[in-house]
Amino acid sequence: MIETYTAANFKKLCNRLAAQDPLFKNIIATHGYPPLWVRPASFQTLILIILEQQVSLAAAYAAFKKLKEKIGYVTPAKILAMSNEDLRSCYFTRQKIVYARELATTIQTRQLVLKNLAGLPDETIRTQLKKIKGIGDWTVDVYLMHALQRTDLFPMGDIALVNSLKHEKQLECIYKT
Repeated sequence: MIETYTAANFKKLCNRLAAQDPLFKNIIATHGYPPLWVRPASFQTLILIILEQQVSLAAAYAAFKKLKEKIGYVTPAKILAMSNEDLRSCYFTRQKIVYARELATTIQTRQLVLKNLAGLPDETIRTQLKKIKGIGDWTVDVYLMHALQRTDLFPMGDIALVNSLKHEKQLECIYKT
C-alpha cells in the first residue's frame, strides 16, 4: 500500500517517526512540527523543481517568478513555444533550457502522463521520470515528497539535508561511495 501524508495525518506520521528516533522527538519538542509542504502534482511543479536543482531556492524562485510573469501558468506547450532567448531572459541556464524542453516534449507527446503517477509505486515513478534528461534522484525525491506526498524516502542527493542530519546525529559519514 502506498502511504501518503495529508493535513489530517501529518502530525500522526511525525509522532510515529519521533517514537522511533529520539533526535526527531527532540526536534519536534524544541521546534514544533515541520511545515506541511505540498505542491500540485503538475508540470509547472516539475519545472520549478528543475529550476531548484543545484541553486539557492531564492534563485530558483526568481527564475520561476520571471517565467510566470512572462507566460502565466506554465504548460508544456508554452515552454515549447518559447525561444531559448525567452527562457534565458527568465534566468534559465543552457542546461535547464534543455531539461525543460525534454520534460515538455515528453508530456506533450504523452510519453508521460503525470496524473497517472499518483497510484504507482515510488520505484516505478522514479524509473519513468529518470528517463527524462535532467531528472535524477533528487528531482524525483522532491516530486515524490512534495507533489505526491509520499512518506517513506530520504533525498540522499540533498547535500544540505544530509549534512544537517550528519551534524545532528554526530555522524562522520552516512554512506560510502
